[in-house]
Amino acid sequence: MKKVVETKKAPGAIGPYSQGIDIGNLIFFSGQIPLNPETGEMPEGIEAQTKQALENVKGLLESQGLDFSHVVKTTVFLDNMDDFNTVNSIYAQYFVEPYPARSAVEVGRLPKGALIEVEIIACK
Repeated sequence: MKKVVETKKAPGAIGPYSQGIDIGNLIFFSGQIPLNPETGEMPEGIEAQTKQALENVKGLLESQGLDFSHVVKTTVFLDNMDDFNTVNSIYAQYFVEPYPARSAVEVGRLPKGALIEVEIIACK
């Protein structure tokens, strides 16, 4: 049975999708771009955008009574792979060992001109 995840702790969907889908033991969360959920504004620069995207992920997790230790898989979409080391250093401040599995890919373009998007799967 699928349950839709909805919270104001992260930006609302900007299309025909859910913030997340809970299927029992796993929750699949939609990718988070660095929009501030309160203002709808996006900070400038990869450091600020990475922090905001991960704060949005944190809000999704907290809305379900979870934290970063529950994350089993992440996918990081980058506008520029040259930002990889910068993103890694910020990412390491949020996740703890054992780190989740992860993919990181450079893409042609992200929604609203974002420099980063972070998608996660969490296990309850």
